[in-house]
Amino acid sequence: MYRDNYINALRIEMLEMVSEQLTPVAIRYGYSEVPLETNIKWRPQVLVLGNYSSGKSTLINEFLGLDVQDTGQAPTDDSFTIITHDEDEPEDAEIRVTDQRDGKFLLNDPEYPFETLKKHGQRFASHFKLKKVNSPFLKNLAIIDTPGMLDSITERDRGYNYQDVIGDLAQIADLVIVLFDPHKAGTVREAHTSLRDTLPAKTFEDRVLYVLNRIDECASMTDLLRVYGTLCWNLSQITGRKDIPMIHLTYSPMAAQKISRADDPQTAYLDYLENQREELKKAVLQAPCHRLDNLATFVETHGERICHFLEGMISYRKKARSFRIKSFFGGLLTSTIGAAAGWLGLMTRPTLSDMDPVLQMTGAGIIGVLLLILWLTVLNKYLYSRFLKKWLRRLDGLTPLPTQTRRDSWASVRDLLYVNLKNSQGHFSLSQVTAEYATVSQIHERGSREIREALKELAGPPAR
Repeated sequence: MYRDNYINALRIEMLEMVSEQLTPVAIRYGYSEVPLETNIKWRPQVLVLGNYSSGKSTLINEFLGLDVQDTGQAPTDDSFTIITHDEDEPEDAEIRVTDQRDGKFLLNDPEYPFETLKKHGQRFASHFKLKKVNSPFLKNLAIIDTPGMLDSITERDRGYNYQDVIGDLAQIADLVIVLFDPHKAGTVREAHTSLRDTLPAKTFEDRVLYVLNRIDECASMTDLLRVYGTLCWNLSQITGRKDIPMIHLTYSPMAAQKISRADDPQTAYLDYLENQREELKKAVLQAPCHRLDNLATFVETHGERICHFLEGMISYRKKARSFRIKSFFGGLLTSTIGAAAGWLGLMTRPTLSDMDPVLQMTGAGIIGVLLLILWLTVLNKYLYSRFLKKWLRRLDGLTPLPTQTRRDSWASVRDLLYVNLKNSQGHFSLSQVTAEYATVSQIHERGSREIREALKELAGPPAR
């Protein structure tokens, strides 16, 4: 009980840290369109990806102990389905789907962390839904089933950007499961894009599990080895990695019985892989245990990125201030030279040489003032616009990038800073940004360290 209370208190503390310290800065400068805590305030989530007919729905149904999702050889479901536990049902009740809601409900209910998905439009909303199931498997987590990845379909044909949706969901998921099957071992175009670009940009490698499913459809152990080798080769080409991640091997015993393969002597090897199926199930059930660690990583990552974002703003503002000072003195020098030239012209011009010296100096002063006003109102704006355009092209020069960590952090905020500077024209309070930078930096350095120390203490043996 003490351990559970401690975990809950630590989670609440992290949420408050994000909502009170990071979110106001993130929204003010366009780092995020919605409060950052929106993505982390709900229960742990497991995102299930895979080619069509890779067995995603069958695997989920087996986990839940109920046929919740439709299954079939052809693509059977084109929706993103959030499957969560129904807290209102008694624990001893029969497992069933107790409630279903559409995408508009999900996108607008503050209880759920999907407000950021509104940007994907009405067509996406019509392919987004919620199912509540009173399965014990879902007591501490939620599962996100996704449409199967296809080869011939384009983003426009779907009516929404599939990769963007996958990226947003992967960003808030505590675990991502990527399923393959023996017939399409990693060769589908959308799978290539997801593994090569989307997932590396939106989540961390240690949160992704690769699964070769439906291995009961391999004719023999030799056939399985060929498929496994093909998948390893394809993953090495897709991900660009020399080291191949762990690939879990699994299948559905119920599906194997339906196709009369369970008693085939050629598939006796399946008996030796039962433990892999159980390991996968345990890995999914461990998602809530990683929740606090993922929250700490969330605070560290966004704290670091916001710091880098503000660092770029501060650097630009200092350069802009230096430019304005130089520009002002340049205008002052130009107006002084113009006034002197005007005074000299008044003195040397035969028709005006007999003019009262006071009037000559007054005329020269008026010329100088007019030149200064012209400089400040017209020429200075033109020069500043050129200065801004120059630094928008040279954003990488605003911050040192000596390490890969810094380069990765900068890559995640560079475009956001570009939009901010372009929209604001670089007009913001340097003192305010500097103060906010100090606050966020303190959270990133001291706050995340304290969280890690608390997690280390929590990882020790439970109190008796």
